[in-house]
Amino acid sequence: MKTLLFNATFFTGRELISNMALLTDGGRVTGFTDPASAAEEVERIDCRGYLVTAGMIDLQIAGGGGFLFSSNPTPEALVAITNSIVESGTTGFLVAIPTNTEEVYRRAFRTVIENPHSAVMGLHLEGPYISLAKRGAHARELIRKPSAEDVSGLLAEAGGTIRMMTVAPEVCSPDIIKLMNDNGIVVAAGHSNATFREAVGGFALGIESTTHLFNAMSQIHHRDPGLPGAVFWSENARASIIADGIHVDYAMVAIAKKIMQERLLLVSDAVEENEDGAYQHIRQSDRYTLPDGTLSGARLTMLDAVRNCINHAGIEKYEALRMASLYPAQLIRADDRGAIVPGARADLILLDDRVEIKGVFLNGRMKYKN
Repeated sequence: MKTLLFNATFFTGRELISNMALLTDGGRVTGFTDPASAAEEVERIDCRGYLVTAGMIDLQIAGGGGFLFSSNPTPEALVAITNSIVESGTTGFLVAIPTNTEEVYRRAFRTVIENPHSAVMGLHLEGPYISLAKRGAHARELIRKPSAEDVSGLLAEAGGTIRMMTVAPEVCSPDIIKLMNDNGIVVAAGHSNATFREAVGGFALGIESTTHLFNAMSQIHHRDPGLPGAVFWSENARASIIADGIHVDYAMVAIAKKIMQERLLLVSDAVEENEDGAYQHIRQSDRYTLPDGTLSGARLTMLDAVRNCINHAGIEKYEALRMASLYPAQLIRADDRGAIVPGARADLILLDDRVEIKGVFLNGRMKYKN
């Protein structure tokens, strides 16, 4: 089915395009054309003057729609989470699984394999190869040291569903990082007490990013710049950040952005209220906590994070949108997402002047409309 989106300003991820229409065919972007020159058989969609941009990409979301996936790794939960996330304007995401049992991992792998959805891009295993000292809300008893046999077994069981893994560089040997890289996994440093030198060494070995910058990691100190200092010093390593003003002060978001520029990207780190299993999240007014009060997750959508960057961290609107779409897609090498270019998936969102969702297209078809 060919569609023509008109009466809009389009942000491609690189530039703004006005007075043109966007043509899609079979769920893919064809390109821009004169609105008056489109063939009669094309379905025409009036975008009502809104901004049209690529759907957002969230590389770390553990739950939504009433379900925490790691506590209920079922098809029902995956559908509810996916519907909730897509409605918020995030058209591609990785389901985050915190440090867990073999059984939970096995069920999660099977559910994702057997219930494919275009918005579900795979899994982000946050753990189990992390630091006890910087475990944050992760279950102490489930953290383990990596061995080649253990990692190989986990990857074989996963069947290609793991797209990203967060590890502590100081507990992973070069062979372990290479094994993950060789299996097409983007490796991120996080939940880590790495020294500056250990973190720099990890980046040199193939660790490409840092998970939720500043949270659950060694901190910047004038005698040891730690993991944040290492990612600042790097020319290539990227980092995700939670822009809710709680996990990270907005001034620190602004500082990190000034230093890292296009290497800094947004994640929601959103969880869901949950009373069962290893991760019991209690919904507070602006966050989630464990029963003991430990900060355990964000009450945040990617679009919330974009608005927070604009309104509280001084980041220009279109750059904030890139942090939620183009840059995450680049990190996990999803070349057909995160930008409006020929051949890309026609996963699009409509935004008003207040950066509020007015419509969501998935595979070129209107999924939600406000």
